[in-house]
Amino acid sequence: MNAFLKIGELRHDRPPVLLLGGINLVRALGLAGIPVIVASPEPYTPAMASRYCTGRCLLPPIGQRDAVVQRLLQVGQQLGDAVGGRIPLFYGDDDYLGLVQDYAAELEKHYALLLNPPSLSRALHSKARFQALGESRGLPVPMRLDFQVLDQYHGPVLVKPKMKTDWEGSAVYNELFAHAGKARIFANGLEASQNPLVRRMAAELQFQEYIPGDDRSLWSFHGFADEKSELVEWFVGRKIRTHPALTGDSTYLELAHDDEFAALGRDVVRRIGLKGIFKMDFKRHADTGRYYLLEINARFNLWHYLGAANGVNLAQVAYEYLTRRVRRPHVTASTTYRWLSLKLDLRAWRREKLNTLEWLGSLLGAPKVYDLWSWSDPLPALVDLKQYVPRLRRKMMRWLSTAS
Repeated sequence: MNAFLKIGELRHDRPPVLLLGGINLVRALGLAGIPVIVASPEPYTPAMASRYCTGRCLLPPIGQRDAVVQRLLQVGQQLGDAVGGRIPLFYGDDDYLGLVQDYAAELEKHYALLLNPPSLSRALHSKARFQALGESRGLPVPMRLDFQVLDQYHGPVLVKPKMKTDWEGSAVYNELFAHAGKARIFANGLEASQNPLVRRMAAELQFQEYIPGDDRSLWSFHGFADEKSELVEWFVGRKIRTHPALTGDSTYLELAHDDEFAALGRDVVRRIGLKGIFKMDFKRHADTGRYYLLEINARFNLWHYLGAANGVNLAQVAYEYLTRRVRRPHVTASTTYRWLSLKLDLRAWRREKLNTLEWLGSLLGAPKVYDLWSWSDPLPALVDLKQYVPRLRRKMMRWLSTAS
């Protein structure tokens, strides 16, 4: 099967990004006029339907890592020959980030990359190693709890997986977290230690003190740093809602201004020597107001679309630095637009039993950009909707069979 399913005209002065990611990153790049070739094991995705997608590249399944790398090398050489140089490779999830890090020496022959040193990359990719890194550098990470003495801890306990990769196929996600969320909260250490699933999976789990606070206590510091760990650009974000609450995926997001928090984020960049794109996740303690560092993701993410809508496009910043070493003066992001996944937020309203008037009021509070829908780019939402047609057909057939 051909590597390219569709590709537009390439320009030497505007090389494309090969994107291992979804619609939010396509739109962030598209708003900056940057050509995007979407690479995926799926033959046609919502991101590929975007008006900003200039090309499509079919990949083997991510589990076939050697085959994926060979395809990327083939594509990189073809694109590099066409534009006369290396092109940027952007990655939007932890599985692809891990692959890029593990095969960086080969991929850098054809792709413009800025990655952290291997030791730091491994620490950021493993929650257990990140905990050790945070403790060794004096970062404000939550207190680690050892399973052997977990029953002696009287406060709430957060249980999360040690590794970020192969997440949806893991027993931790499917059994312990019941297909929802990124962690699980127990009332105390005794309750956690006596849970049969926790006991069976203890070697795969990380245990920490739980930092109290609702979804709006979840803050993030986003940026891009150069080879010397000097910030090129950054912005601050804050969650409005997640699903499931406290431990789930983002459903409603906003940007924010907080000088104290921004200074903390910049300090962490310097102290661990971060390079390239990153997102730091913090939680603000509901009682003390102290920020605790939960994790750092060294990859591109959906927040970049919201940042771009508010005047700070980190995908564009990374592109311009990787292709031309451009550094623009810092711009303060506005807080005008919010980001909404209506599908997930509806689930949050229904399953978390949110007050309907308060929920509707929060949605009317600001103009928005959406996870899938866009008036100027409607096809991705329609492509996503197709997956629900067979399900609706089956429900209709069951209803008809019982209605007679």
